[in-house]
Amino acid sequence: MLIFDSHLHFFSHEFFSALARQKDTRTGVDQTLAELAARIEIELPPHQVQKHLQRWLAELDTHGVLHAVMIASLPEEIAAVAEALALAKNRLAGFFLINPLAEGSLARLRECRALGYRGVMLFPALHHYHAGDAGLLPFFHAAADCGLQVFVHFGILQVKLREALGLPRLYDSGFANPLDLHGVANRFPDLRFIIPHFGCGFWRETLMLGAQCENILVDTSSSNSWMATQPFDLNLTEVFRRTKTVFGAERMLFGTDSGVFPRGWRKDIFLAQQQAMQEAKFSAAEMAAVFGGNAARLFHE
Repeated sequence: MLIFDSHLHFFSHEFFSALARQKDTRTGVDQTLAELAARIEIELPPHQVQKHLQRWLAELDTHGVLHAVMIASLPEEIAAVAEALALAKNRLAGFFLINPLAEGSLARLRECRALGYRGVMLFPALHHYHAGDAGLLPFFHAAADCGLQVFVHFGILQVKLREALGLPRLYDSGFANPLDLHGVANRFPDLRFIIPHFGCGFWRETLMLGAQCENILVDTSSSNSWMATQPFDLNLTEVFRRTKTVFGAERMLFGTDSGVFPRGWRKDIFLAQQQAMQEAKFSAAEMAAVFGGNAARLFHE
């Protein structure tokens, strides 16, 4: 079975350095990062992109993951991940984080597409905008013109590495409702929008959106701990069962949200999702589509 992980974070040295520079500290970037790594028991990536990429590719090989989406999780990491994409050739597809309200965002879309990126990642709750705001229409027009997929994180937002560094929590859940995307999805039917983590607490709203907009896809990534926030008993099997009822297996993308070493690729998440799909009565063909076939068509067409 083809495994295509649609949600990985590269987390290069540039990513960690950019986070450390946001912290008001007199100790310097290197010492800040060394203290962080020791405290939360992670390995800092090497400065050389190629070495970090080799670590990732070896990890994917170990677990039989043929392809993956690799995310540049900060603007400062775009160049590093672009280098990794070029070195990995067709094995990886790249997404990059952008604030669509920032000056030069339209030019950045075109630049990143030229660098080989296939998708753009938006965090409305982090940058404080509603995805359906009329002022964002030029941005979505540009994304469509560039042929980019649009990944939009809604729901609960926690960036554990930011919090481990003591950086302020800038998230505002008032901007985190997937239904904000309804008008945009209808206006741009040729754009594909991907909502990670089943909506990350806004599962009902994600199902409502997916029932009305065929260009909405959902990714299955992370431990999906958001299930504990729901006002009713919920388990992963029921999440998969109900999501398939609304979206169909063809609009579901497997992901793990893996990102740091030494933990590496989250095989535990793969196994939990495999079991949940089996219990939810996914056919072999449907499981093959979710675990890899859908992403292969989406990113390699």
